[in-house]
Amino acid sequence: MEVRKYLLMLDVRKDHVKFWRPQVLLMVSNPRSSVGLIKFINDIKKSGLYVLGHVQLGDLDTLPSDPLQSQYDSWLSLVDHLNIKSFVNLTLADSVRHGVQHLLFISGLGGMRPNTLVLGFYDDSLPKDTLIDPSLSICPTADPSGSLQDFDHDQEPPLFHFSSVRGSVDRQDGGEIGDGKVLGPQEYVAIIADAMKMLKNVVLARNFNDFDHSVVLSPSSPVFVDVWPVNLLRPDSCSYVDTCSLFLLQLACILNMVRSWKKARLRLFLCVEEGRSVRGSEEKLGQLLKELRIKAQVFSVPWDQQVALHWQRQGDRKQQSDTNNEEKEKIEEEEHDYVNSFPSNATRLSDDYLSAVNKLILDPARPPPAVRFLYLPRPPADTRGYTTYLHQLELLTQDLGPTLLIHGVTPVITTDL
Repeated sequence: MEVRKYLLMLDVRKDHVKFWRPQVLLMVSNPRSSVGLIKFINDIKKSGLYVLGHVQLGDLDTLPSDPLQSQYDSWLSLVDHLNIKSFVNLTLADSVRHGVQHLLFISGLGGMRPNTLVLGFYDDSLPKDTLIDPSLSICPTADPSGSLQDFDHDQEPPLFHFSSVRGSVDRQDGGEIGDGKVLGPQEYVAIIADAMKMLKNVVLARNFNDFDHSVVLSPSSPVFVDVWPVNLLRPDSCSYVDTCSLFLLQLACILNMVRSWKKARLRLFLCVEEGRSVRGSEEKLGQLLKELRIKAQVFSVPWDQQVALHWQRQGDRKQQSDTNNEEKEKIEEEEHDYVNSFPSNATRLSDDYLSAVNKLILDPARPPPAVRFLYLPRPPADTRGYTTYLHQLELLTQDLGPTLLIHGVTPVITTDL
């Protein structure tokens, strides 16, 4: 009765930015390869709602019974085993995209509904099984002859019944086991676009497979959290105080408020071009940090060389097109198709530029951070640009270690009392 009473008091019409907290829906394909990310999101959710979501492909019309009911025990045992505060929502759908839509619509109750969707990053790296089943942690013993004895028949059955990770190898016959990818790049980006249409914040998490709290948060070494609040896919942009940038900052601060992350130092990086006035942006950002009582080191990072690479490539294409009318028409047609596939303010980017920006972020002169927060731009308006968009994100975040690409759609910061 009391629970229902307080749930009814959570009226979404009375929400205020002062009380905002991330209410997270984390989509998990296979928990065996997602342990690090599941634990990390449990930290960043602070005191908000946390839901583990999973989509199983299938059609209930063709099945004798609901296949999800038998899976809940494994998922709930996983929550207990990892010692996280999370709910579990499973759904059956004809595609992963439709399944995520279902979960975004129905997850939560009353005023407690997900406002942030977290997805693992889409790339070609093979996942690793990092889930240790406690019921199988007892090793078989050896008899005096040296041969291994079987497990005790009274031993508890495996706690988790999750499929093997994609690309894993069967030790007996050497064959590959585990399900293949059930999601293509086009559908993956479509899920991102769907979430933004539904006014959900979106987080893409990359390189969390080997994330280990005990190692990352070791008291023997300083811990850094890096925030890059500018849209690095827009070299002509220098805005640091938009809704998305402030959302990055808010999430980093929430993480810094968690007990195990309190000793982490926030580092805020501003990309600066020589001869371009950024003093106003720096002063505005510094004043905002002061008003919000956020302790962060602000670093100005010159990126003239990276921006020059971009404009040089643009100039080379124009010069090349001027030398040959036929080639000019072909390039103009390619430019038209490409630009039309993106929002009107988007810019064509070269791989050289993206690789250079990646190296700028990865600067070995700075101590490596525990996690990086990067600005996630909106997907292109035309679906033909989805593959290129994902390719750009992949080059930008290559070898960066644990990284969150974040797009915020709602204001989460205020200085009003």
